[in-house]
Amino acid sequence: MTIDVPQHTLDALTDVDMPRLSPEATPSETVRLAGIDVPVYRAGCVVVGSGAAGLRAAVEMKRRGDDVVIMSQSAWGGTSACSGSDKQTLHTANTADQGDNFKAMARAIRAGGAMDEDTAYVEAVGSARMMATLQFLGLPLPQDPLGGTLRYQTDHDEVGRATSCGPRTSRLMVKVLADEAIRLGVPFFNHTTAMKILTEGEGDLRHVVGVIAFRASDRTDTNQFGVALFACEVLVLASGGPGELYRDSVYPNGCFGSLGLALQVGVELVNLTESQFGIGTRREGFPWNLSGTYVQAIPHIYSVDAEGNEHHFLAQYYRTTQEVASNVFRKGYQWPFHSTRMLDFGSSLVDLAIFRESAAGRRVYMDFNRNPLPVPGDLPFDLERLDDDVKRYLGNAGAGQQLPIQRLRHMNPLAIELYRRYKIDIAAEPLEFGVNNQHMNGGVMVDTWGRSSLAGCYAIGEAAGTHGVTRPGGAALNAGQVFGTRVAEHVGASGRAKIPSKRDLRAVAGAGVFDLLAVLKADSPLNVKAIRSHVQARMSDKAGLICDSKSVSEALAAAKRLNAEIREKGIAYDRPSEAGRALQWQQMALASEAVLEALDYFIRNGGGSRGARAICDPVGECVPLSSVGPLQEFRFRKEQDAHRQEQIVVRLDGKQMAVATRSNRKFDETAKSFFERDWPAWLTGGIYDLGPK
Repeated sequence: MTIDVPQHTLDALTDVDMPRLSPEATPSETVRLAGIDVPVYRAGCVVVGSGAAGLRAAVEMKRRGDDVVIMSQSAWGGTSACSGSDKQTLHTANTADQGDNFKAMARAIRAGGAMDEDTAYVEAVGSARMMATLQFLGLPLPQDPLGGTLRYQTDHDEVGRATSCGPRTSRLMVKVLADEAIRLGVPFFNHTTAMKILTEGEGDLRHVVGVIAFRASDRTDTNQFGVALFACEVLVLASGGPGELYRDSVYPNGCFGSLGLALQVGVELVNLTESQFGIGTRREGFPWNLSGTYVQAIPHIYSVDAEGNEHHFLAQYYRTTQEVASNVFRKGYQWPFHSTRMLDFGSSLVDLAIFRESAAGRRVYMDFNRNPLPVPGDLPFDLERLDDDVKRYLGNAGAGQQLPIQRLRHMNPLAIELYRRYKIDIAAEPLEFGVNNQHMNGGVMVDTWGRSSLAGCYAIGEAAGTHGVTRPGGAALNAGQVFGTRVAEHVGASGRAKIPSKRDLRAVAGAGVFDLLAVLKADSPLNVKAIRSHVQARMSDKAGLICDSKSVSEALAAAKRLNAEIREKGIAYDRPSEAGRALQWQQMALASEAVLEALDYFIRNGGGSRGARAICDPVGECVPLSSVGPLQEFRFRKEQDAHRQEQIVVRLDGKQMAVATRSNRKFDETAKSFFERDWPAWLTGGIYDLGPK
């Protein structure tokens, strides 16, 4: 039986209007820096980013009486507000009927390796509180008649800890948190882009004192770029991931993140080798992940060549129609590419096939009005002729309808409605898609309170490198909320953000502005378009889901040459309003070099295929098979177990990237708390470890 969901309900969960921002605060004073009249804004803490993680940190800090402001390049324009999938997942602890507990959840979160065990436990134990507070703020998570949260299985999740409000789950999270931030009076500075972190002190005593930003509303005749100075004692990086790093990307346009910003002041980054790649619609139209019910409806997937000929290309990889259909379905909860799933005719063979079609210049589509075509010589598609796990899932879902669009409408009508909002009717026409970069699992290295290697600087959300190699679907949304709260608790306990900064920053800020202006050279042969083309093509073609030692090494050498040229010649811009974008591409070029440096180090030291990438090698141990024989071109190395126990750390040392490894932090599962013994550490603030950092 299909339940018709009223249109007004579909509208409410698809068209999520964001709140209107309050008028912006005025600067406290104006100072002369590098020949520019620069407005000064003062705060105890500046949160860079207005996504779900940054909003959580700001809300929790404001509740604790801290002086906090939010700086946003484009409020409601980042991945939290604009990205998602069919029923975007929020990953939290399940109930005991599924045999769950926080330690088991922590083991699942860190199962891919290269993740700190204590961080995994922090995310697990904090998940219940995170979900409860979001529900308190009005997040409409679905419940059964007795109040239990409805859940399902997602990628890297065998227990079923996933829940969802539909495709706009993270946008709904942003909305309820934004409403709360505005209600609490947290100041927002919109169209404000962080350009340089300011520090004082040397060695272990070096600490954050402010950030230079470019603001559209601060452009004047004497300040053509809109340079602004934000003085603060605490800085929280929550600006998401480096979406502009890849040409083939499902990020919204303009997502630069803060990896380059952090590198420029020597902040240590970790796990930059680890990303997620998966199928999604192209960035040129409406970028969206095609996981969950989009593929669980089992649409027909095909390609079209330059002459308009259609190719049933998956039939060249799988042996039977049943194998094709079952593995298309499994992309629903095995969405990210994983090298081992290319073996034994697994679901990532779908990704490899799509990758090869795109590389050959063919366009790939899924058609919800056709079931998968039969593999030549085999029987036609039949819902009764599917692998047991697939047949069982569709049976439990009641999805026995004849066509994919009917099954999709039954299982998740919001998935169809979402594309209609962007003038794409998947009920009437095929949907073009490809394999794209979707998430950076690495980022700023932080401890269990979100502290970076630079005192006063924290990182949360996708800006933080907490995820390891793989993670359960939706664990990133959970991590951002948990660590947003943890950072607020730590900052509150430190007392450093109770009042606005009173520092005189004219000397350090003047030097910082001078450094920024030195990059902007109207006569430079380098411009944004050229740098973007170099960086994105190199990352997608040489450091995507399929890579090898030679290609990565050559890409790294090219990235180093580009950054040397930027240092020597600067970057040109056409008009003052584009100067900020030029500086962001300087940062992105730096981030690209850091990623390639880490990846090259990993491969040179015997690193194998795991998570995001297959490391192809002529003497690799693993060969994907297809229906026409071994795919020798994609023979790849196995992962080494020892590499799961460590993380690769990168930092900028002068003009060179310094690379090292460190062991994962451990968590003793046998240790037990004892109330009377451990309560004093809470009462005295001992749990916050407020020594020098």
